[in-house]
Amino acid sequence: MSSTASPAVATEPTTDTRLAVASQWQLVWWAFRKHRLAMASLFVVVALYVIAIIPGVFTVNDPEQQNRRAQFHPPQSLHFFASDEDGGWSLRPYFHPYVLERDPTTLASIYKEDKSRRIHLEFFAQGHAYSVLGLFTSTTHLIGSEDARQPLFLLGADRLGRCVFSRIMVGTQISLSVGLLGVFLSLLLGIVLGGISGYYGGRTDFVIQRVIELVLALPTIPIWLALAAALPQDWPAILNYMMITVILSLTGWAQLARVVRGRFLSLRTEEFVTAARLDGVPESRIIFRHMLPSFASHIIASITLAVPAMILAETSLSFLGLGLQPPTISWGVLLREAQNIRSIATAPWLFAPGAAVVVAVIALNFLGDGLRDAADPYNK
Repeated sequence: MSSTASPAVATEPTTDTRLAVASQWQLVWWAFRKHRLAMASLFVVVALYVIAIIPGVFTVNDPEQQNRRAQFHPPQSLHFFASDEDGGWSLRPYFHPYVLERDPTTLASIYKEDKSRRIHLEFFAQGHAYSVLGLFTSTTHLIGSEDARQPLFLLGADRLGRCVFSRIMVGTQISLSVGLLGVFLSLLLGIVLGGISGYYGGRTDFVIQRVIELVLALPTIPIWLALAAALPQDWPAILNYMMITVILSLTGWAQLARVVRGRFLSLRTEEFVTAARLDGVPESRIIFRHMLPSFASHIIASITLAVPAMILAETSLSFLGLGLQPPTISWGVLLREAQNIRSIATAPWLFAPGAAVVVAVIALNFLGDGLRDAADPYNK
């Protein structure tokens, strides 16, 4: 009785096989996808930075336009379902305009909703002009009122009748870019000084570590306040923006430098580094081509966790009047409108920029936690 060999059956690659041939970035991404909270935060952060890139698209009114008849205008609610006169249903969103009246006794301003009128929304509506990355000018907005004489105040108006929602959208660009630019400068200082300290060691390491300890020993908030208060008040907005970013980055690089130093100390005795040295590879190439990419995922996680601290620092300085100054619009500058008792009592919606800060900081922290866990080879 003869026996025949059965043909080989093609099988799908097993999980172990996929892990064996996967790159470091694939392993990080697979681990990151398991972190649901971090994935949700990733979408929130992406949405925030899309707004930061093109804030004018998401504004509903001109953020600089003042309206004396809309001072402390309350937020208006949108209605998505409405019964038509013929008994049908309309899904076109609309809002009721408010009418400004005076209390006969106190003469205080009172806004009353006029439910007899409906102002529908338009998608991709035409409105005020805005610049897109300084490249060209556009007048298209995601949503807008069909009647230009009846503006929509989604989050109310401030003491000058300016739309709070539109100002928050524009402020997103400044606040989030300060965080990114400040972290970039801190990253540059941290990688250069931490890399030199960890790679060469000896006296160089001793001097740099003493400088890092000095920076870490300084009280952060008083240093911020002192440096920010020293800036001339008559500087242009762009120069003020750049100097505030530099001030925030000068105190944020030390911790990252220590992390980079520790990684360099552990990597400089590895076999691939020794092989590169024996091959005559220049030291700069060893550092930036071989050593840094091996822990790039950890650096990215550290950056993600450092951005919220920069955002909070800028918000605090601007709130105290020592950071960015009007007419520059940032979340901290907007929160200065809520410093007096009248604002707290009569216009609580002026705290809305604070909610934007909370959402951004929580999302970035969750994203950073997810990246840090995914980049940890012992947390699989």
